[in-house]
Amino acid sequence: MRHTIPERARTWRLRAPASLSQGPLVMGREPLPEPDQDELLVRVLACGVCRTDLHIVEGDLPVHRTGVVPGHEVVGEVVAAGSGVRTHAPGDRVGIAWLRGTCGHCRHCTRGAENLCPASTYTGWDADGGYADFTRVPTAFALALPDGYTDAELAPLLCAGVIGYRALRRAQLPAGGKLGIYGFGASAHLAIQVAIARGATVHVMTRDPHARELALALGAASAQGGSALPPEALDSAILFAPAGELVPPALAALDRGGTLAVAGIHLSDIPSLDYRRHLFQERQIRSVTANTRADAREFLDFAAFHHLHVTTTTYRLDQADRALADLAADRVHGGAAVLVP
Repeated sequence: MRHTIPERARTWRLRAPASLSQGPLVMGREPLPEPDQDELLVRVLACGVCRTDLHIVEGDLPVHRTGVVPGHEVVGEVVAAGSGVRTHAPGDRVGIAWLRGTCGHCRHCTRGAENLCPASTYTGWDADGGYADFTRVPTAFALALPDGYTDAELAPLLCAGVIGYRALRRAQLPAGGKLGIYGFGASAHLAIQVAIARGATVHVMTRDPHARELALALGAASAQGGSALPPEALDSAILFAPAGELVPPALAALDRGGTLAVAGIHLSDIPSLDYRRHLFQERQIRSVTANTRADAREFLDFAAFHHLHVTTTTYRLDQADRALADLAADRVHGGAAVLVP
């Protein structure tokens, strides 16, 4: 549907990182951003509220751009394009994810690991994101979206889904293996569906009773407390909760040769590990750092052919601060918070 393009639009900006109780985000009306030569101007149709946004707003992550507009799970409609764009036209629906730019020629980019590019930039951290009516994206980083989902359902696929997908790869889950998931929010409730579709048995550890109910409804073999021991040894595990204290119990739950993938961009301190109990017999721990565009395309292709059940709690754009507060207080149970302008 085509809409009139206004001269000014609503935008949330981060004045300075601080506790949510101090009101670090302020919404105002601003002139629309002008797309650069290789960029698209996009009307935001939905924007997921990610825990990374919370880490940026509250200062767990360093400031990359003063006064940035958060939000990096953006579903939008192209309304204008820069003079050099030949691949998109007004009316196209696109996705905007966390990774926004890379150098394209460093040793990481050339070996297919662009997520490790030292010059990489990120939506809602280095450049303005989707907590707004309009935003911009370089055309090379605009993603095609699968059919069969609402805008609100698509939004969390663009970070929560993609990161969960990469975390599964990093966890080296064998075919038909046993997977443990620690923490069960937006990313985990999508990753479990991918794992089960590929034949895995999944055990979920989370302190949230509502999330345990959702996990069982989505096919988990068991669901128990956050640091509880699963009923059988695990081949792989993924830690989605930003809680370093869960690393030792997750490692202890692994069978010989098992792998733990830590999926978050921020993690509280990890307690001391006992070498024999937690790491011996070739157990290992691996981090997950952003994702590549190839990861995003693979996951979105998977979502096109294996329809995922996406659980969302929607908020109006002017409720972005409330959505972040609910996320911080664990009032978003199991699924994803999404802003719908």
